[in-house]
Order: sequence, then structure tokens, then C-alpha cells
Amino acid sequence: MANVLYINSSVRTAGSLSRQLSAEFVAKWQANHPADTIVTRDLAANPVPHLTEEMLGAFFTAPDQRSAAQAQTVRTSDELVDEVLAADVIVIGAPMYNFSVPSGLKAYIDHIARAGRTFQYTATGPVGLVTGKKVYVFTASGGVYSEGPAAGYDFLATYLRAVLGFLGMTDISFVQAEGVALGEQAVADTMAKGRASIEALATN
Repeated sequence: MANVLYINSSVRTAGSLSRQLSAEFVAKWQANHPADTIVTRDLAANPVPHLTEEMLGAFFTAPDQRSAAQAQTVRTSDELVDEVLAADVIVIGAPMYNFSVPSGLKAYIDHIARAGRTFQYTATGPVGLVTGKKVYVFTASGGVYSEGPAAGYDFLATYLRAVLGFLGMTDISFVQAEGVALGEQAVADTMAKGRASIEALATN
């Protein structure tokens, strides 16, 4: 029995291929692992606030020294961190917006990247504390960025792999729906490829 955290970041509630593929994966996973618990966090329906100076100040204040206002300020971040730490499996739907992640997902990551909670500084450098997780990331992009002449513009998969790895999550599988702006056949082909990946991944 595992805890699955399912995070969606597409601002589109209809027509989003990252939502569609990630939802199909979660449904398939639940069918194959009926005892697992699924926790869903939709960053479009329930966005988290962007960081403020007050939040940063509260993050770097010891919990027992925070004022009542600071304790209230970090409540959302603490809840998000607790969800991540409790999860065994993390599923992320992340479309490419302007070559990178949606701003809502970036704000979410800013809340869970917490010194002392999800990573720590040591004499030999930072060490991630979010270990032992399996992460599945479902992306969608209008062009093709995993290879070819546009590969240098991919700040979506490269960013997520880097920041999740920094936090200790290194077991990451990407399912990328690419070239969806190139016509109906391109969409059909990439979705078929994505669904084949789902069949293989959801049985693990």
C-alpha cells in the first residue's frame, strides 16, 4: 500500500494533454494498486501563493521563534511539504509554457524547496532529504524539444529533473507528448506513444 500524490499544473481544465495522460496513468495505477491512497493537488483550481518577503523571513525563522503571523504564513508551505514527504509515488502533469514550467508549478516548487525540511546544507554541499520516491512526470509541448534543433530550449524537463534531483528525487520517469501543434496526426501519434508508456509504467 502506497501513498500517491498527484499534482496537476495545466491552467487548462479541458483539452490539456498533460492532464489527460497523467489522469489516465493515475486511473491505471489505481486499478493495478487498489489499496493505494491518491491525494490530488490541482494548482490551477487551487493555486498556491507566490513567495513574498514575509514568507521567506518565516521560512528562515526557527519554528519555535516564529510570531503568530509567521506561523500562519508558512502554513500552506508546511502542508505542501508534508504531502510530499508522506508520498511514496509522485505524479506531475506539467505542460510546457514558454519553454519552461507553468508559473503555478514554479510557485509550488518554491514552497516545497525548504532548507531544513526537504534539503539541507552540509560541509560538502547541499543534500536532498526527499528520498525513496518514485516520480512520474507527464509533459506536453507544441514542438519537439527532447531532441533536434529545439532541444536547447527545453527548460521544462531539464528544470524538473534538476530541482527534483536537488531535493533527493532521482528516480524520475518522463512521458512527453511532443509536437502537438503539428497537426492531428502528430497528436494521435504522440498520444499513442504516451499511452504505451503508461501501460508499462503503471504496472510497476
